Amino acid sequence: MHENPGHILSVAEIDREIAERAREIETIAATLVELDKHPGLVLLRRFPPTGVTERRWAPARAALELMWEDFGRLGTVLDQARTARGRRRLDALDREELTRLLRGQPVEVSRSTIPMSQRSLSGPREQIELIGITEMLDRMRAAFPTVVRVLDAVEAVNTRVMTDIAPLQAELSRTGMSIPELQSLTSDIDALAMQVATDPLALAPDALDRRLGELSRRMREAATVLTELRAISTDWDAAIERSRARVEALRKTCQRADRARAEVEHTILAAPLPRHPDDSAVYSAELTALEANPSVPTALWELRQRITGALDAATRNEQLAQGLLDRRMELKGRFSSYRAKAARLGVAEDQDVLAAARIVAGLLSRRPCDLAAVTRAITDYRQLIDQKSGRRS
Repeated sequence: MHENPGHILSVAEIDREIAERAREIETIAATLVELDKHPGLVLLRRFPPTGVTERRWAPARAALELMWEDFGRLGTVLDQARTARGRRRLDALDREELTRLLRGQPVEVSRSTIPMSQRSLSGPREQIELIGITEMLDRMRAAFPTVVRVLDAVEAVNTRVMTDIAPLQAELSRTGMSIPELQSLTSDIDALAMQVATDPLALAPDALDRRLGELSRRMREAATVLTELRAISTDWDAAIERSRARVEALRKTCQRADRARAEVEHTILAAPLPRHPDDSAVYSAELTALEANPSVPTALWELRQRITGALDAATRNEQLAQGLLDRRMELKGRFSSYRAKAARLGVAEDQDVLAAARIVAGLLSRRPCDLAAVTRAITDYRQLIDQKSGRRS
């Protein structure tokens, strides 16, 4: 569109150029105003960026600042051109001036002194950088996507996180209750919100998905806790009775675990089994102290958690000890069935079979009983029965 720089624009060309540049500047102004309200830019202004975001934003911010500077220069040049064109009649000098404003490089961008070592004897002392409308528009167009990419990325992360955590924050604020689970969840949600505010671009998509998923899972668990707390508050007496039932279950489970452990220690060769004290009396006393104070559902909930934890541990101890006892009984049953099999196959009186049976019986009768040795002996006994019955057939 633009002629050779030596070409002096006619009046008609000047008018067309001024009108075209005015339309371009008007469009750019609307875009810059819209960009100034970009949610990503609003966030970066509100919370100074750090880390990865700061490093990515620094060149984009410089580009944005230069865009605004160039926009101001464009307006100044266009105003000068309009003023010059406002003269009633344009002579050759006027058209030359307007050509320089519209097609030349009328704007001084920088001025720096040339080191003496780099000058010639008659050369200039200063280096002056000049720019025109075309160059300013070109570099504004080049800078715009660089800025927008960073702002869009910031907005995308912030929107993703806030969409997920806003409901969690709202639910937490509605609870009005304070328990360690909720306090920890609130703290972690606030930490993520602050990281999103100051360094959103450090959050890789996969890592962000995992963190948001974990927070959602914990919120679901917290919702279960809140439901329990509301149930406790609604029917305090029933909650107390249920807690007493748990304490009684703990007492009985501890007794069974102790009996089973004592029997294991007497009858079975095994590593020392875990011992946990029976704190049911302690929990019962705490429950009695809480009974008259229904205004503290969280205290009762926390006590129930401790009772449940103790009951789970006692149950595991009982199951471990009882499992060893059951294993011994299962081995005795297997031995009896194999003896019946030997009799049915007619090899029970075989000297080798009798000797193997005596070994198994002897191992089973020992106190403590080595279950591993019994298992191996029963396997040998079974294999011997198969071998002997195979010879007779």
